[in-house]
Amino acid sequence: MEYFSTRSQQDRVTAAQAIAQGLAPDGGLFLPEEFPALSQSDLEELTGMNDIDRYCKVLGLYLTDFAPEEIRRCVLAAYGEGFDSERIAPISKLDEQDYILELWHGPTCAFKDMALQLLPHLMTAAMRIVGEKRTAVILAATSGDTGKAALEGFCDVPQTKVMVFYPQDGVSTMQKLQMQTQQGGNVQVTAVQGNFDDAQTGVKAIFGDAQMARRMEECGAFLTSANSMNWGRLLPQIVYYISAYCQLVADEEIALGDVIDICVPTGNFGNILAGYYAKRMGLPLGRLVCASNENHVLTDFLRTGDYDRNRPFYATNSPSMDILVSSNLERLLWHLLGQDGLVRERMQQLAGCGEYTIPAQALAQLQREFAGYYCGEAGTLAAIRRVFERYSYLLDTHTAVAYDCACQYRSQTGSDRKMLILSTASPYKFPESVASALGIDLAGKEGLALCEEIARRTGAPIPAPLAALGEKPLRFSEEIPCSRMAEHVLRFARQ
Repeated sequence: MEYFSTRSQQDRVTAAQAIAQGLAPDGGLFLPEEFPALSQSDLEELTGMNDIDRYCKVLGLYLTDFAPEEIRRCVLAAYGEGFDSERIAPISKLDEQDYILELWHGPTCAFKDMALQLLPHLMTAAMRIVGEKRTAVILAATSGDTGKAALEGFCDVPQTKVMVFYPQDGVSTMQKLQMQTQQGGNVQVTAVQGNFDDAQTGVKAIFGDAQMARRMEECGAFLTSANSMNWGRLLPQIVYYISAYCQLVADEEIALGDVIDICVPTGNFGNILAGYYAKRMGLPLGRLVCASNENHVLTDFLRTGDYDRNRPFYATNSPSMDILVSSNLERLLWHLLGQDGLVRERMQQLAGCGEYTIPAQALAQLQREFAGYYCGEAGTLAAIRRVFERYSYLLDTHTAVAYDCACQYRSQTGSDRKMLILSTASPYKFPESVASALGIDLAGKEGLALCEEIARRTGAPIPAPLAALGEKPLRFSEEIPCSRMAEHVLRFARQ
């Protein structure tokens, strides 16, 4: 299978090339030339498999230049001892309609582990396949979870270095502590003055700088991405939708062929886009409910067809969704508009004036697949409290946004379909907000101390990776303006 850029279909690359490069040379995002079809008999076969075999089977449909044994090696290395549950992504049942897909049982307690534990192995395999001898310098801008997951995934992986930028005041205390205490000889973490969009814009500018590329070449390195702009990040997310559906069938919660809806807390649009791709493959998914917080640029786009980032930016209690420029939306635009020239035009408009509009026909197509809702700060805390009181189940802030939006969708549409709600992080990554939702006094407590108080009150165990943070020394505390990001990257590459 070959891949092409959202901004040009002329140059085709293999899966290994797409993963190794991260971004296309023209600044676009890679897309597969087709989406392999899954028949009902295929889904029946996948339902009978264990998690590892299921992942290998689906990944192999896209990674056609990887040997099957190479794919299995990568999958076994990714989803082994670092996950604390019997299933890679277990499902918790709230009631007869709502199910929670827990994607946070990996080493950093966030859903980014689902892809970023696999991506380093895919990337090093891809580099071997294409004969790449240079060092890959992986850049990531993070609103909280991608950074730690990338650092953990690439920690001390040969022929790689990983550098993460995060907004100084735009992540939770636990997220910051996770990154600042990261171990490894090939990692670097730096705070930037600004919000996530500032950090992400800075990373994109570095990728598009021809002079930077030449300087990296001089020191035997090249830049690539660990953000969901990289196809190697998005692909494993497609797999967990398919695996979750098969798990529900195997557990006799649904029958094979039953249509279910999904609700996804969304920032950069990669997670829900993966669900859309799973549906395009034939997975019986209904509406894809896109859940946003007070930064609801995506909700407005899905309702009106107008994407406008020229609006106030809010730092919320669900910081991983505090995003006004959702990079993966470019991939969906290609499917809606069908021409790379039209995608380039919209991306130029976004970069220039901060907004663009899609035609009415494209909006109608969009709304057949997606529904957009959002939840504010008070609603997020209320959802945490309501779910715990009703089900004795503890949500993090992002999953609470999704739960609230799922309830809104069902109330407004009258849908009686079963809903799979994606849970993207452990509640202990956001202890201040969770404690506040539960009415726990925050006075004199923060971080791990607050986690311990929540655990005492609720009986929900603190994940081991978070409980161990207090024993680790701080390594990274530097803060820089966004204007210095490029020189920071170059200095790191030369080390």
